[in-house]
This record gives sequence, C-alpha cells and structure tokens, in this order.
Amino acid sequence: MTSKNVEHLMVVDNDEAVGFMEIENHKLEMLFIASNQRGKGLGKALLQYGMKNYDVCELTVNEQNPQAIGFYEVMEFKTYKKTELDEAGNPYPLLYMKLDR
Repeated sequence: MTSKNVEHLMVVDNDEAVGFMEIENHKLEMLFIASNQRGKGLGKALLQYGMKNYDVCELTVNEQNPQAIGFYEVMEFKTYKKTELDEAGNPYPLLYMKLDR
C-alpha cells in the first residue's frame, strides 16, 4: 500500500497521538481527534492554526457526518457544492465547503 505525501502534517501529542491534521494547497485534507479527546478544543485549535499559518480556506466532509459538518459551520465554513459519490466513486455523499470570509 502506498501513502500520499502531504504538504503539511500536524500532530497533537499528549504522551500519545490524540489528533492530527493534514493540509495540502490551502485545503484541509484530514482532521482527526480521538473520540475520548473530543470537546476539549483540540480540533478548533488545530483548525485555527491551519487557517492562520497555512491559509486553510477549503475542505471536503462526508455528508453522513453531521458532527463534523456542524463543527465546520461553527468555524464559518459554508457548503458550496455537493456530490452523491466520494472521490473514489463510492456512495458516500460529500459536501465541499469554503471559509465564509
């Protein structure tokens, strides 16, 4: 299995990796926070860091993940496009969101 190199990778490490964020060309490619660490502000801190230091202004999120969608909306991202299939052609609807500046 080959993995894609990402332009920027940030990891939150509190004696173990509890979250990470990947950024490529001003786009948030991935944001993950361990379930036992959610609600502590780590995702918000990571995303704000990416927005400030790497000009993150766009992302894609699975429409079947309302918690993530709500989080990104609170962070002022707005949906501008929807697809019925994910980028691999699987039946997972995606929302494309941009920062509402």
